[in-house]
Formats: sequence, structure tokens, C-alpha cells
Amino acid sequence: MKKAIVIGASSGIGYEVARLLKEEGWTLGVAARREDRLQPLKQGAEDRVKTAQIDVTKESSKESLNQLITSIGGMDLFFYASGVGRQNRDLTEDIEMMTVQTNAVGFMRMIGEAYRYFAEHGGGHIAAISSIAGTKGLGPAPSYSATKAMQATYLQALEQLAHAQGLKICFTDIRPGFVDTDLLSGTHHYPMLMKPEPVAKAIVKAVQQKRHVCIIDWKWRLLTALWRRIPRWLWRRLRL
Repeated sequence: MKKAIVIGASSGIGYEVARLLKEEGWTLGVAARREDRLQPLKQGAEDRVKTAQIDVTKESSKESLNQLITSIGGMDLFFYASGVGRQNRDLTEDIEMMTVQTNAVGFMRMIGEAYRYFAEHGGGHIAAISSIAGTKGLGPAPSYSATKAMQATYLQALEQLAHAQGLKICFTDIRPGFVDTDLLSGTHHYPMLMKPEPVAKAIVKAVQQKRHVCIIDWKWRLLTALWRRIPRWLWRRLRL
């Protein structure tokens, strides 16, 4: 029976991915800052779904992660869906720093711990949600787009490192467009908004296929391909 850890499973994409893995018979360790919101995932599968309260911005989260891994008897897949993101046109310092602490420091802390676990236990699979927002620096969300670019680069670097070290660790960098989750709640309008359920199905399929990078869906693949080709002098003049 395969075993997976899902970080950020209390809502949105993380919740839906965990739900699909549970339906496929996986043993799960699910974690989030709000542990009470994880309880529905245990329904009907109390014997193979364990929960934990983990705040990735805390140094203690590494110990909590390892305790959760132990509680389910090991780990084959580490799926990371935790993150924050807000538009910040006024460049409010608190928002910028909170985003960096969660999306950069917390991300590296958890992904690094998973990497070290797999290095010591014969390999495994690390899958994480970054974002198409990391394709270019987005003026309305500076720290968000910057940290998402960092996440994609970090996963690519670890993939190269694992290969150089002869480790059997697979990586999947998942880059969704706008998804209708708590992360995007508010008054802003987001184009091409996707529902979390079909996004989660596409993610699980990408993980099963061990894809290296997965941009969801075809409209966002086309858009990001166009973004990459916009020269810097033109990009800085665009009003987003």
C-alpha cells in the first residue's frame, strides 16, 4: 500500500488531491495549520489517514513532519500544496515578508526535509505546487511571483542534485493557473478561473506519470509560452 504525505491539505487543491489519493487506497498523513479542517478526510478511512498540525514557517515543523511520516509507517510520495498569495500593489511590508516566510523559507524547509528522508530511505517522489505566476515578475504581486519562481528553480536544482548523487528521487513541479480556492478569495477578478476538483485530477495524473513539469491546463500552457517571449522592455510597460 502506497503512503503519501500531503502538506496544505485543509482546503483547495491540497484537500482535493488528498481526497483523490484516499479514494485510490493510499495511506495518508495530511497536515495543515488548521488541523480541524482535515477531519473530513478521515471519514471512512480512519485506519489509514492520520492528521497533524504543521505550520511550515516554524522550525518545529521539521520534527512534526517526521513524526507524521512515522505515524503512517513511511513515505513514498511527498506532496506540497501549502502557500499564501495576495496582490500587494501598495507593497505593504507585512504582506511581502509573510509571503516570503511561507512560500520561500517554509517551502525550502519542508521540501529539504523530504529530500533528506528519501535520500536516507532509498528514494521517493516529491511533488509540489508552484505556479504559472513564477513565469514573469508580476507587478500586482511582487513577492508571490518571486517566490513561485524560486520554488520552480529550487525543484529543478534538487532534481539535478539527486541525479548527481545517484538518488532515486522523482520530482514533479505543478504550475496551475488561477484556481477557485481560498487563496484567491476577495474582490479581484481572475480570468480563466478553474475549479479545484478537475485541477486535482490533472495533478494526480501528472504525479502518476511522473511528469517533471505540469502546467494546468492547455490555455495556461499557451499563455505562459507567450509570456516567456515578451521582451523585458515591453513587459514592464504592461498594465496588469
